[in-house]
Amino acid sequence: MKESYSLVFNIKRFDPEKGKSWMQTYRIEAGRILRFTDVLRKINKELDPTLAWNSSCEHAQCGSCSVVINGRPMLACELLVENAVELFGTTVFTIEPIGVAPVLRDLVVDLEKAYDRVHRIRPFIIRPSQNPNQGQEYRISPRAMEGYLEATRCINCFCCATACMSSHRGFMGPNAVMASVVRIMDPREDATDERLQQLYSEEGVYRCHTSKACSHVCPKEIDVAHFVALAKEGEFS
Repeated sequence: MKESYSLVFNIKRFDPEKGKSWMQTYRIEAGRILRFTDVLRKINKELDPTLAWNSSCEHAQCGSCSVVINGRPMLACELLVENAVELFGTTVFTIEPIGVAPVLRDLVVDLEKAYDRVHRIRPFIIRPSQNPNQGQEYRISPRAMEGYLEATRCINCFCCATACMSSHRGFMGPNAVMASVVRIMDPREDATDERLQQLYSEEGVYRCHTSKACSHVCPKEIDVAHFVALAKEGEFS
């Protein structure tokens, strides 16, 4: 087992002040169990302090470190060097920003713009239904939760929206659809008609081409395409 690898990172750079983008190559030795966020930090420390990238929790829970690695949207904090070499069969990696929002600098995108799609579908309960247990918490049976619990693991990393062949063509995006489907299936929500109107609007589910790329790249292994299909078929129970 190799303890370290000689890596080549071809990183897409962008300077907003000059409006200039280019590919820059970094060659660096990295330990096998370093994460890609660790390697990017190592590049900052040893090679180039000007390289900009994004991260926060670095525990695959916030989704802020999403980038495109060799054409695949991934969480940089979750990908170990040795796993990347095995997955792609190479030590040469092209790293680009995700494509769902304007690039601010290098690998950093405007996540507020990316979240616009999610905010438009209102991922919260719009109009609470009547609690059958007045004066107590709203209890949801395990059986009722089975249908949508998987979708609640979504961290809005936008890997699915980046991989989606439709999200760049007026589609609200698979993660936004899934967030709305979750609320339709949630017995506490009473605004089903409003949500259905949005799901079947011009930017809704019928713009989906069913490539299932969303499920393939989801770092939480959610079958996103399944929830989009439920919306297409109108089967939420």
